[in-house]
Amino acid sequence: MTQQHITSAFDRDLEGIQAKIMKMGGLVEAAILEGAISLETRDEERAEKVRAADKVIDLLEEKINEDAARLIALRSPTAGDLRLVLAIMKISGNLERIGDYAKNMAKRTGVLAQMAPVSDSAGSLRRMAKEVSKMLKDVLDAYIHRDAELAGDVIKRDSDVDQMYNGLFREFLTFMMEDPRNITACMHLHFIGKNIERMGDHVTAIAEQVVYLVTGEYPEEDRVKSDVTSTQTI
Repeated sequence: MTQQHITSAFDRDLEGIQAKIMKMGGLVEAAILEGAISLETRDEERAEKVRAADKVIDLLEEKINEDAARLIALRSPTAGDLRLVLAIMKISGNLERIGDYAKNMAKRTGVLAQMAPVSDSAGSLRRMAKEVSKMLKDVLDAYIHRDAELAGDVIKRDSDVDQMYNGLFREFLTFMMEDPRNITACMHLHFIGKNIERMGDHVTAIAEQVVYLVTGEYPEEDRVKSDVTSTQTI
């Protein structure tokens, strides 16, 4: 009877933590899209809301980590349950970093709003951010349903985000060579593009945690990054 009581208490506590993870995921997903839209539309008020929302995301991560640590200390979870709790902590950390990148994107909106647009670069960045947001939505679904196949699909799609980033990088170089007046704006836009690419990396890290949760093993093959800009300068 005591063991059953401990198990039910663990499940109840875990359910509360997982509810916070999903809330955090929803806020981060919104931050990605809102940050990208504010950039494209030069909506500084919208960008400020993204920056303010990041504080809520940070607080949720802190609360999740506190609850997870308390759960481990009080409930002494078995190997499988402990793996789940530790995975949740890693997932919340990745979500927090994605939120930071969305905030950084919003921070640049005010600066870029004072500069002449560079072709449709902001629109291209929004499309790239939308793809990352879709990946995040799918990986959260994979987590809830313990769907390793869907998580594996998310991992594969990160290469598409890398390719989009590589294309933008080359465009920015071209714009700067064509007109030196584009240099400052392109530097800011490149920074945003790199942040979105890094968001994709963190979504992929979450997907790897989901695969681990379901199978007990991380994906066998190391991901081959398609970002070819690391050896180039801008």
